[in-house]
Amino acid sequence: MTNAPHRLARVRPLDAVPGPLPEQFFVRNDAADFNSPDGHTWRIIKTPFPASPANQNSPARGGWAVGGSVGQDQFTFLAPCAPTNVFGMAHNTGAPGRALPPQAFHKAASSVIGPGDAIKLSPTAGHVDPEAELTVVVRKAARKLTLDNARDAILGFTIGNDVSARDAQKSDELWISAKSPDTFTPLGPWIVVGLADDGVPITVVHNGTELSPASSDDLGWGVEEILVYLSGFMTLQPGDVILTGAPGECRQIRPGDEVVCRVGGIGELRNPVVAGE
Repeated sequence: MTNAPHRLARVRPLDAVPGPLPEQFFVRNDAADFNSPDGHTWRIIKTPFPASPANQNSPARGGWAVGGSVGQDQFTFLAPCAPTNVFGMAHNTGAPGRALPPQAFHKAASSVIGPGDAIKLSPTAGHVDPEAELTVVVRKAARKLTLDNARDAILGFTIGNDVSARDAQKSDELWISAKSPDTFTPLGPWIVVGLADDGVPITVVHNGTELSPASSDDLGWGVEEILVYLSGFMTLQPGDVILTGAPGECRQIRPGDEVVCRVGGIGELRNPVVAGE
């Protein structure tokens, strides 16, 4: 993993033309201050995921050639990748989590949405919590990683919200119905490459109220250990994402709410909550 800090994002022009293959472009920003004028001007790049479903060809459009610059007021941020696999880590907080073997669960790739997209709660969803999580984005196909080379498989980090239906979680041993409904995995707004992920603050803001914060240091199993565990039984793919665990406080969400997930060094992921069918 490179030590040069920068951001990568997947975006769609505001005047995108509807079609069977929605327009998308990858952009890069090297500004240290995300809110500066330079932080709002992005350079168009080729996809960082050549072997991933995220590598979709967009039609040619004026001013959007690779190497060109676009302003942040010209596009909307999408989920930063279109993963083949979405993983979460169960019971991965503090000493109690580390006392148990590492255990992952699978979230449906179809549950992924981007910043600003609505989390939709069905009338039968019951108690649903958001979970702010430091999220790994995989750079290349990786199998049988070790603690010494696990970092080389990381492209960078984004913010993930592991939305979880608690009632379904109690009745479904595999958690698939609790974790994989449509819209239950917001990701974004971008990938930070070169992030120092130790001691990173992680917080949920619910309707403007900041809940008790936590840190990536509160995870039971660390990033390298998680990568070693997952790659030990399957090949990780470019663009796959791993939500590392939710060490902070969460609070039940309902239609009409807004939830913001904050991770230090990355920013914030903001999503409204609406009633679904």
